[in-house]
Order: sequence, then structure tokens, then C-alpha cells
Amino acid sequence: MQGPRSLTEGSISRNLLVFMLPILLGNVLHSLNGSINSIWIGRFLGEAALTASANANVVVFLLIGGVFGISMATTILVGQHIGARDMPGAKRVVGASASFFFLSSLAMALLGWFAAEPLLVGMSTPADAMPYAMAYMRMFFLALPFMCMHAFIMAVLRGAGDSRTPLNFLALGIFLDIVLNPVLIFGVGPIPAFGITGSALATFIAQGVSLVALIVHLYRRRNPLCLHRDELRLLSVDWALVGVLVRKGIPMGLQLIVISVSSVLMITLVNRFGVDTTAAYGAAFQLWNYIQMPQFALGMAVSAMAAQNVGAQKWDRVNATARIGVIYSVLLTGTLVTLVEIFSSWALGIFLPVGSPALAIAEHLNRIVAWSFVFFGISMVLFGIVRATGAVMAPLAILACSLLLVRFPVAELMLDRWQADAIWWSFPISSIVAVVLAILYYRFGNWRHARMMAPQRAASSPRS
Repeated sequence: MQGPRSLTEGSISRNLLVFMLPILLGNVLHSLNGSINSIWIGRFLGEAALTASANANVVVFLLIGGVFGISMATTILVGQHIGARDMPGAKRVVGASASFFFLSSLAMALLGWFAAEPLLVGMSTPADAMPYAMAYMRMFFLALPFMCMHAFIMAVLRGAGDSRTPLNFLALGIFLDIVLNPVLIFGVGPIPAFGITGSALATFIAQGVSLVALIVHLYRRRNPLCLHRDELRLLSVDWALVGVLVRKGIPMGLQLIVISVSSVLMITLVNRFGVDTTAAYGAAFQLWNYIQMPQFALGMAVSAMAAQNVGAQKWDRVNATARIGVIYSVLLTGTLVTLVEIFSSWALGIFLPVGSPALAIAEHLNRIVAWSFVFFGISMVLFGIVRATGAVMAPLAILACSLLLVRFPVAELMLDRWQADAIWWSFPISSIVAVVLAILYYRFGNWRHARMMAPQRAASSPRS
């Protein structure tokens, strides 16, 4: 029998690194999959199809933000029960959250099918892209239950200290998606050409197959968190648990929305300086996505590790996890920033044509902005630690303050004086504000007294 992996014992530095690397690799695979899908759609189906997928993906990103937050809440809840060696309590979380994820994803899929057209109209989707966007979005909504249940099971496994199994089946789903995309878009043999709908259909099939394979694998390995016939009562909706998932999950999901809104606001300022500056910013932004991947992976990893140690009441290990996580973040992000700076001409040249005036602009702005992600990464680690106790509002408030109340206003206020440099310098200024506030909250905040659930409710977990 394969049991949960305890993150409350042994070397913290080794456990954190081993746990974090599969999450990081999964994030890289996700990004590569999205890029490959966009290439198929954009290069072979044309601008209208690419515009359609871009508009549909805006809505999908909002849904993913909500799923991310609630799945992180599940990870923390499971992790706390595993750390406390409360397997019945962990199973109760699995049962109640499985029902919630399944029912809510079905409701979203049904609502999305009928709301696709008014959503796209409200986003001012170009008329020639509307038919493509409708077909793509509706098929994507059909895939939503598979995607949500996949995210749920991966969250449970990470809470139980297993990040390798989620990576294996994530890789399976992405491999199938990549292989099926051209087959279903263009048709092969008896398989008809579905056009842009085929791209979303590939995701539907890949997620479904990967989900079924993952469930079969867990039952074959007799994972102790699997529910059996005599435990099906645990699938009944526990509204106390659902309330926790929503109250704690939504603020975590909103952090992604804040980052997205900030990106939209900043691009509106960048666009004022013409196509070369916008192209330069877009090229640098692609590199920044990869620079930030270790930060998000570390944030998820330290949350799972800290949650288990919170459950075990091992606060010395929680503090050590924060310390080591910050060191890893600085080393990983600093190394990536240094490499990007050394090879900036080559790296940025991947996205910009040879001899383009945008290349010099991109090198200049990257030199100002890139090092700010070292500070931002420290904030992400500390946010991951404090939310492991259930303290989710302070990280959201700090992120909103630094990105929406500092970064954008500073850039806009100094725009006339510093021109485009005002935009670039707003990144390190806001990142320093974020890290200072995060450190202050970690040091002096009351996050250690936060709870995912009320003590009397948590104590009522059934025992066997």
C-alpha cells in the first residue's frame, strides 16, 4: 500500500526541493502545451481563429483562477489532517470536496454552454472570430468537469506529500493533447477535420483519459485516501467544509486575478509608446513568465509542506520551511535573471526579428525589471507559508496593494517625466513594497493563530 508521504520529518531542504521540482516541471509543461496549441491555431487556421481562442482563454483563465484557489484550500486542509495523523479527517475532506468539485464543475459547464455567446458579445469579440470562439469555448466548457476533477485529485495528492504522481498524469494529459491537436484540427483518415473545435476537443479527450488513468492508478496502488464502498457516505456534501473551501479558496484564486488585472493595466500604458515598445515588452514578458515559474512552484510546495507541519504543531519546521524556501527562491530566481541578462540578446531575439529596433528597447527594459522578480519571489514564498494556516486575506491585500495601488499609479504619475522608464521602474518599486509588507506580516502578523476550520468542527472528524 502506498501511504501519504510525511513532510514533517527528515531534511527540510531536501524534501522541499524534491517536492517542488515536479510542480515546477508541470508548470513548464503547461506553458509549452499552451504555446504549441496557439501555434497550430494561429499559423494554420488564421488570425480570426487565434483571436477567437485568445478571447475564449480570457474566460477560461478566470475559471482556472477559481479552481486554483479552491484546490489550494483542499491541499492545505488535507495537509493539515495528514500532519496531525488524522486519516479519517483527511478522508472526510476528500469526500466532501470531491462532491463539491464535481457538482460545481457540472454547473459551470452547463452555465458556460448557454452563456458563451453573451460572454463573447460582452467582450466585444470581433464578428469574424465569433463563430470560432463560440465553438471553441463551448467545447472547452464540456471539458471543464474533467479539468476540475483532475485539479482536485492533484491537490489532494500534494496535500498528502506526493507531487510526482500528479506530474506523471499531467504529462500524460499534455502528451495526448499535443498529439491529438493536429489530428482533430485537420483530420486524419476517417477522423474528420474539426477546425478550432478540434483543439478544445483534444483537451476534452486528453483530460478525460488522464483523469480515468489517474483514478485507476490510485485504486490499484491502494492509496489510503481512496474512498471505498463502506465510505461512500463521505461523499455527501458537508456544507461546513464547502464553506471553508470557498472562503479560503476564493482569496487565493483572486491573487491570480490581481496579477492578470495588473498585466492588463500595464499594457495599456506600454501601448502609448508605439509598436516597437509594445513588441519589446511582449518579448520580455515571455521571458519573465519562465523566470517566475520557480516562484509559483515554490509557493505551492511550501504551502503543502507548511500545512502538514501546522497540523503536526511543529512550528520550528514551519519557520525553517520559510527560511529555506526564501533561500531557494533567491538562488533559483537570481540564477535565471543572471542567465537572461547574460544571454539577453539571444533570448529576446527568439521573439523579435533580427535588426528590429524593439530588441534594444527590450534589453533596456529587461535590465531594469528582471531583478525585481527576486523580491517578488520572496513574497510568494512567505505568502505560501502563511496561507498554510488559513491566513489568506493578508497575502491578497498585499498583492493588490503592490500591483494595483503602487505599480500602476507610480508608472502613470511619472509617465510624463520619465516616459517609458516610468513603467519599467514601477516593477522594482512595487516588488520592494510587496516584499517589505510580506516580511512585516510574516514577522508580526497573527497568521500563526489563523485556522482553516473552527476548532470544534475540525475536532468532530469521524474516527475509525
